[in-house]
Amino acid sequence: MTTDTAQTDIIIDNLMIHIPFDGWTDTALKAACADAGCDTDYWRSVFPDGISDAISAYGMLADTRMEQAFLAWCSEQGDTHIPTHKKIRQLILLRLEQARPHKEVVRKTLAVLARPQMAPLATRLLYQTIDTMWRAAGDRSTDYNFYTKRATLSAVYSATLLAFLSDDSPDNCKTEAFLDRRLKDVAAVPNMTRPVRAAAEAAGGFARALARSMMDRNAR
Repeated sequence: MTTDTAQTDIIIDNLMIHIPFDGWTDTALKAACADAGCDTDYWRSVFPDGISDAISAYGMLADTRMEQAFLAWCSEQGDTHIPTHKKIRQLILLRLEQARPHKEVVRKTLAVLARPQMAPLATRLLYQTIDTMWRAAGDRSTDYNFYTKRATLSAVYSATLLAFLSDDSPDNCKTEAFLDRRLKDVAAVPNMTRPVRAAAEAAGGFARALARSMMDRNAR
């Protein structure tokens, strides 16, 4: 994308209003551009590959804002020795808290990413988020642990995201409790083996669970 990043962010923010009604469609993109004071076809230059580019931009913006909120949280803590597992927990909670006002957008985004043709994008966005979390938490590993950490967190985050979508509590307390149970489970098992295969299975399981969730919801 060669357009102004700030303008792109404004369009993404406006999309949050329209996606619950129009989904990830040209109609939503045109309306978001109009709300941003742009020509309604401006999105074609911002997102040349259409919906895929728009979803990618949405994911990148969410990752950036999660990291910014995390850095602010670390500054508030005034402690440079926060345990890594607490940092990871906080990153996940921040990401979901920021998504809470736009839960229907998350549902519709995941429904699109569950389509077979979107599997490469879904996998890339999941990896991008998980990698951002680990790097923000201070992970600099490049060996075997690089893969095991990301495979493990992919499974935890994916499961927690599904729990978040069904959480009807006003403050995400059910999601937080679910996350704490998953993190406790991870701490209780040895390091994962065959990390690349584990990561693929985690992403595949996420997509299958998500597809079932969307079908069940649409059937109601």
